[in-house]
Amino acid sequence: MDIWLQLEQAERGERRPLEAVLAAIPWNADGLITAIAQQHDSGEVLMLAWMNREALLETLTTERVCYWSRSRQTLWRKGESSGHRQRLIEARLDCDGDALLLQIDQQGPACHTGRPNCFYNAIRDDSVEVISAPL
Repeated sequence: MDIWLQLEQAERGERRPLEAVLAAIPWNADGLITAIAQQHDSGEVLMLAWMNREALLETLTTERVCYWSRSRQTLWRKGESSGHRQRLIEARLDCDGDALLLQIDQQGPACHTGRPNCFYNAIRDDSVEVISAPL
């Protein structure tokens, strides 16, 4: 039985080995999975990025969030240059394993623009409105 079906049919509290789940993740053609960063205590969605297996394992091991930079083609440890680090509280996979939700503790702004999160462009009627300022 497919691991995602096993998890779907599992009772609360049941577990599956991490390695089996990681092996079943439907990584995209570039070996990546989307990762949504959410502030653990407020629920605010901060950003979306990408992770490869190495970035995910490093994040799980160190509890310091690491992504894959598609533009630089290298691991990107959030806050390495800015100091605005993300500490992992909990990592979750969605029901079919193609997206990660990272519940984190964000230190400083999450967005490279200095804004609290990356979702500051609100689509409203026939325009896009900037709804937050840099901190």
